[in-house]
Amino acid sequence: MASSLIGGLTSSGQSSNILVAEPGTEQRQRLTQQFKVQTTKDNSDSLKADVVVLAVKPQLLQTVCRELSKALEQSDHQPLFISIAAGVRSDDIDRWLGGNQAIVRCMPNTPALLQTGATGLFANPRVSASQKTLSENILQAVGITLWVNEEAELDAVTAVSGSGPAYFFLLMEAMQQAGIELGLEAETAEKLVLQTALGAALMADSSDVNAATLRARVTSKGGTTEQAIKSFQNADFEKLVLNALKAANDRSQTLAEELSKDQS
Repeated sequence: MASSLIGGLTSSGQSSNILVAEPGTEQRQRLTQQFKVQTTKDNSDSLKADVVVLAVKPQLLQTVCRELSKALEQSDHQPLFISIAAGVRSDDIDRWLGGNQAIVRCMPNTPALLQTGATGLFANPRVSASQKTLSENILQAVGITLWVNEEAELDAVTAVSGSGPAYFFLLMEAMQQAGIELGLEAETAEKLVLQTALGAALMADSSDVNAATLRARVTSKGGTTEQAIKSFQNADFEKLVLNALKAANDRSQTLAEELSKDQS
């Protein structure tokens, strides 16, 4: 995800404004060669910037923040912190950084790799209006951004869009297998499903009506589509989807509780 953000920002001519802190020598060299950005092995060097993006695994975030807190104590500069670590609450990040920090927590998803991501954002009370705008500009380099008013809503964002690409992949996988069982060659089934998924997404995105209306428009009475939709609905498809997203939402809440515990 960090590489996606760097790629999106550098494509808009921001290379000179980016400093990447990466302790691994090989990774630093790769980032320098790939994106032509400045790199450092010292995380505390990042505190000179106006914005520090915390792009580390959730399990490592506490260690990184506590390291940065020591440097923050010696500095008068207060950067904005943007965390893309899934499941780690802003209050915990703030505590690990020493307190009174401006923090934006966000939940991007994997299509950010292609600059088609969807990111939910939450700002703690210390984030200014200009910092919110700055956060939007950074995350919009890899897709759309949407603000939530309550941090707990990020669990729902995780369930809908954060984990969402995998749901579509599962449906695509099932449709491809069904096509094969109905007599299509594997390659033919795959190409048909991929193009259909792409076309449906583009239609929905560019349409002035919602998905329910689009579905109704292509579901002719007595036709093949109607029979397929009835089969889905008879199997309680909507409830199945609701239960799946509730499970993801609940797991996001549980992970937040687990990750909030201070490490010894």
